[in-house]
Amino acid sequence: MKKTIEVVSERNHIYRQRVELDGFEDLFVDVPEAYGGENSAPDPHDYFDLSLGACKAITAMMYARRKQWPLSGVSVTVNRDDSQERHGTYRLDVAMAFHGIEDAEQQKRLEEISDKCPIHRLMTTSTVEVSTRLADQRTATRADA
Repeated sequence: MKKTIEVVSERNHIYRQRVELDGFEDLFVDVPEAYGGENSAPDPHDYFDLSLGACKAITAMMYARRKQWPLSGVSVTVNRDDSQERHGTYRLDVAMAFHGIEDAEQQKRLEEISDKCPIHRLMTTSTVEVSTRLADQRTATRADA
Protein backbone atom coordinates (compact mmCIF):
# COMPACT_ATOMS: atom_id res chain seq x y z
CA MET A 1 0.00 0.00 0.00
CA LYS A 2 1.39 3.37 -1.01
CA LYS A 3 0.66 6.48 0.99
CA THR A 4 1.60 10.09 0.41
CA ILE A 5 2.38 12.49 3.22
CA GLU A 6 2.77 16.18 2.43
CA VAL A 7 4.93 18.31 4.74
CA VAL A 8 4.88 22.07 4.18
CA SER A 9 6.67 24.82 6.11
CA GLU A 10 4.31 27.21 7.84
CA ARG A 11 4.87 30.85 7.02
CA ASN A 12 5.80 33.12 9.95
CA HIS A 13 7.18 30.21 11.97
CA ILE A 14 10.80 29.25 12.44
CA TYR A 15 10.69 25.46 11.89
CA ARG A 16 7.01 24.52 12.28
CA GLN A 17 5.68 22.18 9.58
CA ARG A 18 2.09 21.36 8.61
CA VAL A 19 1.43 17.73 7.71
CA GLU A 20 -1.33 16.56 5.40
CA LEU A 21 -2.08 12.86 5.49
CA ASP A 22 -5.21 11.29 3.98
CA GLY A 23 -7.49 14.13 5.04
CA PHE A 24 -5.88 14.73 8.43
CA GLU A 25 -4.81 18.35 8.24
CA ASP A 26 -4.36 19.26 11.89
CA LEU A 27 -0.99 17.57 12.30
CA PHE A 28 2.03 19.73 13.02
CA VAL A 29 5.70 19.19 13.74
CA ASP A 30 8.06 21.64 15.40
CA VAL A 31 11.38 21.71 17.19
CA PRO A 32 11.92 22.36 20.92
CA GLU A 33 13.04 25.83 21.95
CA ALA A 34 16.39 24.37 22.99
CA TYR A 35 17.05 23.71 19.27
CA GLY A 36 15.76 27.06 18.04
CA GLY A 37 12.14 26.11 17.46
CA GLU A 38 8.94 27.35 19.05
CA ASN A 39 7.96 24.06 20.72
CA SER A 40 4.45 24.52 19.27
CA ALA A 41 3.99 20.86 18.33
CA PRO A 42 5.62 17.45 18.86
CA ASP A 43 9.05 17.06 17.29
CA PRO A 44 9.93 14.31 14.79
CA HIS A 45 11.36 12.08 17.55
CA ASP A 46 8.06 12.33 19.43
CA TYR A 47 6.16 11.02 16.41
CA PHE A 48 8.67 8.19 16.00
CA ASP A 49 8.29 7.19 19.65
CA LEU A 50 4.51 7.54 19.80
CA SER A 51 4.17 5.41 16.69
CA LEU A 52 5.69 2.54 18.62
CA GLY A 53 3.45 3.01 21.66
CA ALA A 54 0.27 3.35 19.60
CA CYS A 55 1.08 0.35 17.41
CA LYS A 56 1.78 -1.85 20.44
CA ALA A 57 -1.54 -0.83 22.03
CA ILE A 58 -3.54 -1.39 18.83
CA THR A 59 -1.89 -4.77 18.20
CA ALA A 60 -2.67 -5.96 21.75
CA MET A 61 -6.27 -4.77 21.44
CA MET A 62 -6.75 -6.55 18.11
CA TYR A 63 -5.35 -9.79 19.51
CA ALA A 64 -7.49 -9.62 22.65
CA ARG A 65 -10.59 -8.97 20.55
CA ARG A 66 -9.87 -12.01 18.37
CA LYS A 67 -9.41 -14.13 21.49
CA GLN A 68 -12.50 -12.55 23.09
CA TRP A 69 -10.51 -11.58 26.15
CA PRO A 70 -11.97 -8.88 28.44
CA LEU A 71 -9.42 -6.20 27.54
CA SER A 72 -11.08 -2.82 28.11
CA GLY A 73 -8.09 -0.65 27.24
CA VAL A 74 -4.33 -0.33 27.09
CA SER A 75 -2.05 2.29 28.64
CA VAL A 76 1.42 2.68 27.19
CA THR A 77 4.28 4.81 28.48
CA VAL A 78 7.28 5.27 26.20
CA ASN A 79 10.44 6.66 27.77
CA ARG A 80 13.17 7.84 25.43
CA ASP A 81 16.91 7.84 26.10
CA ASP A 82 18.51 9.60 23.15
CA SER A 83 21.73 10.43 25.01
CA GLN A 84 23.70 8.06 22.75
CA GLU A 85 21.84 8.74 19.50
CA ARG A 86 24.88 10.41 17.95
CA HIS A 87 26.77 7.20 18.60
CA GLY A 88 24.11 5.04 16.94
CA THR A 89 22.03 3.95 19.94
CA TYR A 90 18.48 5.20 20.54
CA ARG A 91 16.72 3.55 23.46
CA LEU A 92 12.98 3.29 24.01
CA ASP A 93 11.64 1.76 27.22
CA VAL A 94 7.97 0.78 26.93
CA ALA A 95 5.72 0.04 29.91
CA MET A 96 2.27 -1.37 29.14
CA ALA A 97 -0.83 -1.88 31.28
CA PHE A 98 -3.69 -4.08 30.06
CA HIS A 99 -6.94 -2.94 31.67
CA GLY A 100 -9.60 -5.55 32.32
CA ILE A 101 -7.16 -8.47 32.06
CA GLU A 102 -6.36 -10.03 35.43
CA ASP A 103 -4.90 -13.32 34.16
CA ALA A 104 -1.07 -13.14 34.30
CA GLU A 105 -0.68 -15.52 31.35
CA GLN A 106 -2.97 -13.37 29.18
CA GLN A 107 -1.06 -10.24 30.17
CA LYS A 108 2.24 -11.91 29.30
CA ARG A 109 0.84 -13.04 25.93
CA LEU A 110 -0.38 -9.51 25.15
CA GLU A 111 3.08 -8.17 25.97
CA GLU A 112 4.65 -10.75 23.63
CA ILE A 113 2.16 -9.97 20.87
CA SER A 114 2.83 -6.24 21.21
CA ASP A 115 6.49 -6.91 20.39
CA LYS A 116 5.30 -8.24 17.02
CA CYS A 117 3.47 -5.07 16.03
CA PRO A 118 4.47 -3.70 12.61
CA ILE A 119 6.25 -0.62 13.96
CA HIS A 120 8.28 -2.60 16.52
CA ARG A 121 9.38 -4.97 13.74
CA LEU A 122 10.09 -2.05 11.40
CA MET A 123 12.25 -0.38 14.04
CA THR A 124 14.16 -3.50 15.05
CA THR A 125 14.39 -5.92 12.13
CA SER A 126 13.75 -4.12 8.84
CA THR A 127 16.02 -2.47 6.39
CA VAL A 128 14.51 0.91 5.60
CA GLU A 129 15.55 2.49 2.34
CA VAL A 130 15.12 6.24 1.93
CA SER A 131 15.61 8.02 -1.34
CA THR A 132 15.52 11.81 -1.50
CA ARG A 133 15.14 13.83 -4.69
CA LEU A 134 14.24 17.33 -5.77
CA ALA A 135 10.55 17.81 -6.52
CA ASP A 136 9.39 19.33 -9.78
CA GLN A 137 9.10 23.00 -8.82
CA ARG A 138 6.03 23.46 -11.03
CA THR A 139 4.02 20.90 -9.09
CA ALA A 140 5.59 21.10 -5.64
CA THR A 141 3.44 22.34 -2.76
CA ARG A 142 4.38 25.87 -1.72
CA ALA A 143 4.66 27.24 1.80
CA ASP A 144 1.54 28.92 3.16
CA ALA A 145 1.00 32.35 1.64
